[in-house]
Amino acid sequence: MTAIDPESFNAGADEAKEARRARLFTRINKADTWFKVLGLAWMTPILKAAAGDNPRAQVKEIWQLLGVPLAAIAAFLILWGALAPKVQTSLGAIPGPAQVWEQVENLHGDYLRDKAKEAEFYERQDARNAKLIAAGKEDKVKVRAYTGSPTYYSQIFTSIKTVFFGFLLATVVAVPMGIAAGLSKTANAALNPIIQIFKPVSPLAWLPIVTMIVSATVANNDGLFSKSFLISAITVTLCSLWPTLINTSLGVASIDKDLVNVSKVLKMNTWTKITKLVLPSALPLIFTGLRLSLGVGWMVLIAAEMLAQNPGLGKFVWDEFQNGSSQSLAKIMVAVFTIGIIGFLLDRVMFTLQSLFTFSNNR
Repeated sequence: MTAIDPESFNAGADEAKEARRARLFTRINKADTWFKVLGLAWMTPILKAAAGDNPRAQVKEIWQLLGVPLAAIAAFLILWGALAPKVQTSLGAIPGPAQVWEQVENLHGDYLRDKAKEAEFYERQDARNAKLIAAGKEDKVKVRAYTGSPTYYSQIFTSIKTVFFGFLLATVVAVPMGIAAGLSKTANAALNPIIQIFKPVSPLAWLPIVTMIVSATVANNDGLFSKSFLISAITVTLCSLWPTLINTSLGVASIDKDLVNVSKVLKMNTWTKITKLVLPSALPLIFTGLRLSLGVGWMVLIAAEMLAQNPGLGKFVWDEFQNGSSQSLAKIMVAVFTIGIIGFLLDRVMFTLQSLFTFSNNR
């Protein structure tokens, strides 16, 4: 019978433990790429500290990535709460964090009450129609849609839907034009003066023109899109297409000349050249333009909704300003934070898509 050497056994166990540890850190490092994309970079040092990788250094990293931002937010809230009551306006003192949070709860409560009313409306309608059917009066059965006032959440959804529609229209227009300008000096010379003239135009200048054109071409609101939706979306399109157009043109024009020569040697047709060579090489700059365009579109939309009184967050802000109640200013501040948070999330969505479809030196 052969005796087992304890030292050899312990050495084998240590090697297996180190192998498992190495695999764990490999997974953490791979996950770190996506944590950064999603704005969760602070998760990496937490996981590394939990795995036992130099806890002191990881705590320092956690403080830098998570502690400092949270401390800054806490300091902002403290200063806001201390200074807000000292500023008096026509609507009263500036509301502090507690008053703003109270209005968040009130707006959520309004939404719940509206949903309850909607459910009761349809229950009464179904009961009434059931009685008519039971009495043999099917011809008098009527089905109506609930027409309650829009809730805060529905206005958020309206604004997001509008900005995405306008952004998609802008993308469909800007990317092909940018590719043409990047590939052809003639197209670039033709488009450049148009870009320089219309890029600085404010949405407040476009809005009356778009309103008149849509009103003249759309007879009523019975179609797929309402007039107000089209006015806001087209205004977003006209103001947000320029960053994508410019960055697409720059990205296409910056393609390595060796790749262009390869396409000539291989005698690629135009479509193959664009899809196999131009777009993959220019995607990083194209996505940079798309991120800028979506941010511009979101800002433009709020202004357009306020000025044109179209449904959405902009109209909510304007209505509360006109309302002038003691709670209006707090509700406006709720909308301001909502607009900012949604804008941040939209940018993270575009950054995530950029990370999925483009490559860098690190990924």
